[in-house]
Amino acid sequence: MPVWKNFEHVDSWIFDLDNTLYPSKSNLFAKIDRKMGEFISDFLNVDLVEAKNVQKQYFRDHGTTLSGLMKNHGIDPTGFLDYVHDIDVSDLEAAPELSAALAQLPGKKIIFTNGSHFHATNVSSQLGIDHHFEHIFDIAAAEYKPKPHKPVYEKLVKELDVNPEKAVIFEDMAINLAPAHEMGMITVWIPNDAHWSNEGSEGEHIHYRTDDLARWLTELLADRRSIP
Repeated sequence: MPVWKNFEHVDSWIFDLDNTLYPSKSNLFAKIDRKMGEFISDFLNVDLVEAKNVQKQYFRDHGTTLSGLMKNHGIDPTGFLDYVHDIDVSDLEAAPELSAALAQLPGKKIIFTNGSHFHATNVSSQLGIDHHFEHIFDIAAAEYKPKPHKPVYEKLVKELDVNPEKAVIFEDMAINLAPAHEMGMITVWIPNDAHWSNEGSEGEHIHYRTDDLARWLTELLADRRSIP
């Protein structure tokens, strides 16, 4: 159960997008995953099996498939992002409970994603929560350097005037919480069954863990209201 007294000082709420603001069981990211395989197959002129191998290898070695493609092949990141994020999100269910919780959180709300601004807007609009966020710090804002590179976090806090010691960050990838913890942020991990979600989950950099973001925030706010 979250304890509000640990969050009284928080004035910045930072959320990852994929598999964080929506549940991993929606399989939305699987659509992006398929599009990445298609892009690589066409770009490198290889079959889909080999394209998938390249995709996963670049993800492991460089943090994102895009980073690997940029470093090894010098691709235009805009073309890649436009293609892989051109997906149908109409089957993603609205999130009224999450929206209600976001509305009550004091301070600014930020989406921090390795994806594109378009993708973040597309998804958050479908969820019905886009109006709660003051900023979207996407991969372009990060100069195409993905989480968990610490300079990206430092760039975010500088440009968006965030005090790390008054911030909380929510992520489905445990490894992405380590730099935030080092900077003084409260960290909340939202794990799923994927191996990359659990990588780097050992250690003191994870303060809270939940499998349901909306419920967790709702309980946190309830605890806030219970304080005399």
